[in-house]
Amino acid sequence: MEVIIMVVQHNLTAMNSNRMLGVTTSTQAKSTEKLSSGYKINRAADDAAGLSISEKMRKQIRGLTQASSNAQDGISAVQTAEGALNEVQDMLQRMNELAVKAANGTNSEDDRNYIQDEVNQLIKEIDRVSTTTKFNETYL
Repeated sequence: MEVIIMVVQHNLTAMNSNRMLGVTTSTQAKSTEKLSSGYKINRAADDAAGLSISEKMRKQIRGLTQASSNAQDGISAVQTAEGALNEVQDMLQRMNELAVKAANGTNSEDDRNYIQDEVNQLIKEIDRVSTTTKFNETYL
């Protein structure tokens, strides 16, 4: 009968060094991921509770950002309407001046006709402003 002799050799120091290299490489990969993303928490394994809180805060931030954008749109719409109203106010002021001027007894019939023509033009312009003023394709 033949006897097979086997010698098992192991190097505990090398195995331990190899395991520590794997741990260090894994830790370095996680650190690199955090640095490149700019986030402390990239996945649930990093901090499950922190990730949940972070995601809720991100949702709130997105909602507030949209609310701010909507408010800015509203402000812009009001500013557009205000510009149109200022134009109309100027035209109404001019119409008031013309009415006072027309009430002067020294005006001839032609003078009053010219004044009336200007008033009619102002009325048309007010109508034009009121029908064409729009913001973001919405008439105001």
